[in-house]
Amino acid sequence: MTPIPDHHHRSTTKASNKPFKTRHASKSALKERSKGKVEQFERSARKTLHQQVMSKIDRRNHARQLRQNKLGERREGGSVFAGKDGAPRVVAVVALCGDVKSEEVISQMNGSVDVEESGQHSVEVPRFKTRMQYLSPDRTDLFAVLDACRVAGYVLFVLSAQEEVDELGERMLRCVESQGISTVLTGAYGLDRVEPGKKRPDVLKSLKSYINHFFAAQEKVHDLSSRQDCSNVMRSLCTTTPKGIRWREDRSWMYIEDVRWEGEQPVVTGTIRGRNLKADRLVEMGEWGTFQIEKITAVPSEGRSSKRVKVDAERTENLLEQPSDDQDDLAELAPEEATMDDVVTMPAASFAASERKHVLLDDHQYFDEDEEEELSAPKRVPRGTSKYQTAWYLGDNSDSGSDMEDIDQEPEGDMDMDGLASAGPADGHFDDMTMGEPTEGAPTTYAQSEMFPDAAPEDEAEQIAAYRKQRRDEAEQDLEFPDEIELSPNVDARERLARYRGLKSFRNSAWDTEADRFYQPEEWNRLLEISDYKSAKNRVLKETLVGGVRAGTRVNVYLRVALGQGKEQLQAMPLPVSLFSLIRHEHKRTSINASMSLSSDYGAPLKSKEELIMQCGPRRLVINPLFSQAGNTPNNVHKFDRYLHPGRTAVASFIGPVTWGSVPCLYFKRRTPSPASPVDDAIEGLAHDLANPSAFSATTPLDLIATGTTLPPSPPTSPRIIAKRIILTGHPFKIHKKLVTVRYMFFSDQDVEYFKALQLWTKRGRQGFVKEALGTHGYFKATFDGKVGPLDAVGVSLYKRVWPRGARVWRRGDV
Repeated sequence: MTPIPDHHHRSTTKASNKPFKTRHASKSALKERSKGKVEQFERSARKTLHQQVMSKIDRRNHARQLRQNKLGERREGGSVFAGKDGAPRVVAVVALCGDVKSEEVISQMNGSVDVEESGQHSVEVPRFKTRMQYLSPDRTDLFAVLDACRVAGYVLFVLSAQEEVDELGERMLRCVESQGISTVLTGAYGLDRVEPGKKRPDVLKSLKSYINHFFAAQEKVHDLSSRQDCSNVMRSLCTTTPKGIRWREDRSWMYIEDVRWEGEQPVVTGTIRGRNLKADRLVEMGEWGTFQIEKITAVPSEGRSSKRVKVDAERTENLLEQPSDDQDDLAELAPEEATMDDVVTMPAASFAASERKHVLLDDHQYFDEDEEEELSAPKRVPRGTSKYQTAWYLGDNSDSGSDMEDIDQEPEGDMDMDGLASAGPADGHFDDMTMGEPTEGAPTTYAQSEMFPDAAPEDEAEQIAAYRKQRRDEAEQDLEFPDEIELSPNVDARERLARYRGLKSFRNSAWDTEADRFYQPEEWNRLLEISDYKSAKNRVLKETLVGGVRAGTRVNVYLRVALGQGKEQLQAMPLPVSLFSLIRHEHKRTSINASMSLSSDYGAPLKSKEELIMQCGPRRLVINPLFSQAGNTPNNVHKFDRYLHPGRTAVASFIGPVTWGSVPCLYFKRRTPSPASPVDDAIEGLAHDLANPSAFSATTPLDLIATGTTLPPSPPTSPRIIAKRIILTGHPFKIHKKLVTVRYMFFSDQDVEYFKALQLWTKRGRQGFVKEALGTHGYFKATFDGKVGPLDAVGVSLYKRVWPRGARVWRRGDV
């Protein structure tokens, strides 16, 4: 029999065709390569040769425009320094170590470019056709260093090759870095004294590593003992355009070269920088305060002008600008007539808060009707019962049903579904609380109709003292209730807490501002109100671009002395270093909010309302800030913080002048003198201070404790409300399932009736309400949504609005 051959399949089912021969990829291949990016495909597909040529021309034109714009910005930035009559380049030489001599450093830098020593810090550099103005502030005066760096276009930090940077030098670095700084250079002093010479590169590497911790862009530390390195530093200072500081470049400012008096009128000489200087705007001059401008005149040129032109200029006194009718006045508050014309109807509740029968909850007063209607109690129905079936159940007040639940006949409104991590039962948030069943057994149970024994006050005094001592010990260990207060049995809680109110939800409940009118500061209605901060800021910043005397002009500014400013008083103060022109409205007072980050190096918590010195832009103010929690809330209500702990950030609020834009803030605190010590310790401390004069600052005994930035003010339609919270706690005396008798929260039945509408809460997240008062000593019954343990604490939260305090100008004599 012939064998049947095996059946074979072909090796593959796909035919291998020849590839498509083309020099370029097909359209489908380009689509796959672009991965869906339509613009890339359209840009690469050119239909005609004309379009391809035009696109190349467009690209070249665009690159040329960018190049021209960059060159134009560079010329505009350096135009104030161009020519012999150009403005001098202001250089601040800051010595970070005690053995650094700034005068010697300046002399070596001038000698490297063959500049003759004239004994003045203003020199001309013929090699680079520019002028230099050196500032060498006293390193023991922190504010003098900050003023010099604030007005300087270049800052040269000088490190010592033999000594480390002390505490004062590091404090200066942190302050200068926080307030904003322009172009930075770093030099090493005394490197030629390091022996052996092979250690010098290692010293430079160590100094570079240290300065990079503060300014990471520093690529080199120059050897100021070398003539070549000093020449390189001078080349960088004379040819580089300073990068500037954002908040400073938005304003007109100038370094004050000279101050002279013409009668009772001060005249300030300097070169305008930044924006154009307008005579209608006010000017700020450090400790001297705020002034109006009388007129602005040009200083006669010292360059190529002939004698005849100089004589004519002096004779005619070239007037550049005078104030117009639109000149700003020195009034910080709105006139009282403006507030009196608008008749404000004060609510009756604000005038007689103690006459209210019940506490204010959100924006409503419950149980205030003449004939009080009983609230409809929730019905007890089986679990899963629908709303329609609930209407067919008769009222049953029994608490014994295990499968029964409370159902309100009317919804309470929208619940807070934002899920705040920091919110808890004390602020009316119960959704995120993990409800754990109490492990303790319930104490004595009782029937609701049981007669309540009303003990005498003398018998309860010892019990109250023992209970509060136990609560204090627990609070010190666990810090359960940081806002808890204790009421005295002899104090009427209605009068003691008349200004306080309740909130169902701290985050979402509306705050009735009309009830606070009676307690607001007298000047509150006269403060500046900014309805739309963003548009107002853009409008006033655009005004600075139009008109005024052009930047780069050397001028004489005649100031108008106000009534409270005398010549003798101003001459007794130190001469100001800079003049800053204020933007429109920047002298008017409003409620200022600024972020504040307390340094982790500060050892103790900072108490609210404590006196601080704040530097914000060109101003220094003495403030007593209120601390509140940062963030945004729907009702713009923020919790008042009694303390700001190290390493944390809060919002500091006070009443002060307006500052447009985000301006860095520095917070200083006066050093508290140590208590009297024995004679031996005093002698040792004096010897230590004499041996280390840089370890302390005799002229500025201040410490930098925090930094921050100004924040936009709240609109008048939704003002920022700082609410101070207090917590009253009570002890669950008797417990019968969800019905609890609470004591030690109030001490009279009138107080219980007054605060009856407030929501109760426990540490474990239970919530409830007051049912009825028991006796006359403040005991009351309360119902909760779950079982309450005997070791749990019942609390109630009350809130009061607190108002920021006013700030004043800091002067050196205040320290």
